[in-house]
Amino acid sequence: MNYKPIQTWPGYREIPEYSNLCWEALDRQINFGLGGKIAFVHDGGKISYAELLQGVSAFSRGLQNIGIQPNERVLIRLSNCLEYVFAFLGTVRIGAQPVLQNSLLSKHEVEYVINNSQAVAAISRDEIAEPLRLLKEKLPKGLIISNGAWPDEIGFEQFIAENLGATVAPAETKSNDPAFLVYTSGTTGRPKGIVHAHRWVIAQGDMNKLRITPEKNDVVLATGEWSFISSLGHNVVFALRNGITGAIMRERPSPENVLMTIEKYKVSLLYSVATVYRRILMKQNLEQQYNLSSLRGCNATGESLEAATFNEWQNRIGCPIWEHYGVSELQLVFGQSPHWPIKPGSVGKALPGTRVEVLDDDYQEVPTGQVANLLIEGDNPGFFLEYHNDPMKTAEVMHDGWYHTGDLAKKDEDGYIWIAGRGDDCFKSRGIFISPIEIEEAIREYKCIAEACVVPKKDPEIGYKIRAVLVLRNNVKDLDQIKHEIIAMLRKSIAPYKIPQIIEFVEKLPKSHVGKILRRELMKD
Repeated sequence: MNYKPIQTWPGYREIPEYSNLCWEALDRQINFGLGGKIAFVHDGGKISYAELLQGVSAFSRGLQNIGIQPNERVLIRLSNCLEYVFAFLGTVRIGAQPVLQNSLLSKHEVEYVINNSQAVAAISRDEIAEPLRLLKEKLPKGLIISNGAWPDEIGFEQFIAENLGATVAPAETKSNDPAFLVYTSGTTGRPKGIVHAHRWVIAQGDMNKLRITPEKNDVVLATGEWSFISSLGHNVVFALRNGITGAIMRERPSPENVLMTIEKYKVSLLYSVATVYRRILMKQNLEQQYNLSSLRGCNATGESLEAATFNEWQNRIGCPIWEHYGVSELQLVFGQSPHWPIKPGSVGKALPGTRVEVLDDDYQEVPTGQVANLLIEGDNPGFFLEYHNDPMKTAEVMHDGWYHTGDLAKKDEDGYIWIAGRGDDCFKSRGIFISPIEIEEAIREYKCIAEACVVPKKDPEIGYKIRAVLVLRNNVKDLDQIKHEIIAMLRKSIAPYKIPQIIEFVEKLPKSHVGKILRRELMKD
């Protein structure tokens, strides 16, 4: 296969003094003559770039009418929908800051986000607005609710209709000014409010464009909720900035609705997590049931995509999965790309403009193939500004010129990076370092296994036993036979000290809102 050399362009990731994320994502494309281009396709039809700008401007004017000022914060609690795009871009446009949080958060969690962010208003949909309604006294500038606002609330639809035709110029924000906040899921403690600047759309938009060159007729779909920064970037902000079309899937992903959406909208680029790809591949004869010929490439992030899943997808679906690595404080960091050969199991290599190294505790390079700390150079315009109201946590991850990911990794001779796992997920058994991801990948080579998670089990003799918790593809009666076959296979592929002493089967693994396996939940058992 011929690979085109990766080349940047004049102005690549150069940050001007002034920029506005909304203008970069939307107005800029209309100025280039793309007003008639379809921006989004969704259950309600489609909308052009020019029509989208009308809706965004109407929302901006509505916010101004209820007294929202620059630098004030507005919480968004929505599933993926056109209203989300209006709300996000409309808020950014006037220099106010959207606060993104997962729409499944409880009242207690939402209250924390409101208090921490100092949000003055919120946007939601009737069926998921209950936590906000219970906390409305904390939102002095009101609730904007779609699909059924109560009498004391602002109806989203009326909010737009009353202001259609308004012309609202983008605020003259500086590139380093705060643009929006993303609250993490909080699986390891309180959610962190990650503050991103307007420059983010330029720095990360350029790097995403470089990694996978957009094509004129591309339709892109991300299966995660847009409160997850990877999905927000790929499905909304970067899709618009690249002048292509985004497909909107409101529901949380299932094999059926992902496949139906690809077929319905002729999706060419898919962004998801490894769990979704594995669940799709569990469907028998899916190639005959759905027309997936529009796909030219898929992307995986958030958790390890092992070689077995990559190879099965490539063989059955006929397109590659480009794995990439990202953090919420940046978004895309590095990854596989059409510009170079794929090494299944690796998460690719660094792209121009972002320096990634595997270093020891003294910031020294380690030999090729040795596991050490994965660090990202801190002088990167795509990086977040801070954790809101938490300078100590900011300093904990960003110091000595590096962003400390908390992940362990190794580099091969070609510069490809292989993730060994979170520093706090890895453990020692018999005094030997154990990387759960390596064992999980080996286990998933066994055809009967759909999902695998390896965790430590405290043991007084050897420190920790290796415990593998597995989900089977199909109903299998003789579990003891399966265990023996797995162990026999592992003896041929990994070192003896890495073979699990405990193998358990479950119907499903615990997962986060975005589909990541919650390893720590299994460690509680």
